[in-house]
Amino acid sequence: MIKSWIPNGLSLGNLTFGFLSILVVSHANTTSRYEPHEVFFLGSIFILIAALFDGLDGPLARKLSAESAIGEQLDSLADLTTFGLAPGFLMYHVYFSAFNISFKGYDYPIGMAVSAIYPMCAAYRLARFNVSHDPKTFLGLPSPIAGIFIALIPLICQNYKMPLWSTVSIFLIISLLMVSNIRYSKPTRGLTSKITIYRLITAVILISFLILWLGWYWVVFSIIVLYIFSGFLAFFLLLIQKIRIGSNH
Repeated sequence: MIKSWIPNGLSLGNLTFGFLSILVVSHANTTSRYEPHEVFFLGSIFILIAALFDGLDGPLARKLSAESAIGEQLDSLADLTTFGLAPGFLMYHVYFSAFNISFKGYDYPIGMAVSAIYPMCAAYRLARFNVSHDPKTFLGLPSPIAGIFIALIPLICQNYKMPLWSTVSIFLIISLLMVSNIRYSKPTRGLTSKITIYRLITAVILISFLILWLGWYWVVFSIIVLYIFSGFLAFFLLLIQKIRIGSNH
């Protein structure tokens, strides 16, 4: 069907900007025209632009009744490129490329091994989703959310450098959350049923004020952090409930 190429084109746009992010970041230390931090900034922005394409392809496919098996696979391949390979590549060049350990006269590139963990987790997360998924919740942190989170780190840390240990810790936690059994809600399911004109206007005004005050990337980053912690909160509440039920028997 011709109309299926509309959402498929968005998926390809997602893949393209993810690939462009990799290409741009690869030139961080070879270009004389731009400073490395400017190149990293652009690499992050490309991942965020790709996320916009990714957020539109699925809803548009459903709206046009143009869902297909090819579209699902194309979306997964694009997500692996944009939210798996590109963030890992970005973090390697920004933080981990100099992370080496010397032993008996040899330098071991530990940073490469650390960077590889993220795309491996993203690939497993996407494969697990394709095989089986709950229509109401996500099992593990969704790879687009994880990818956006990682892409935002170089943006919010422009004026200061995070310690390597904290960067590695955050990077590994986000990686492992993707393959965890922690369940995350699907925001679109709850929002569409509860949204009203009054709530929409209030949200737009509040978000606009926060963007002017803090900057757009801080607002997006804060929303994603809240979403990540919502999974932890739901997990611990469920765990407490199971413990109480077990203690009553």
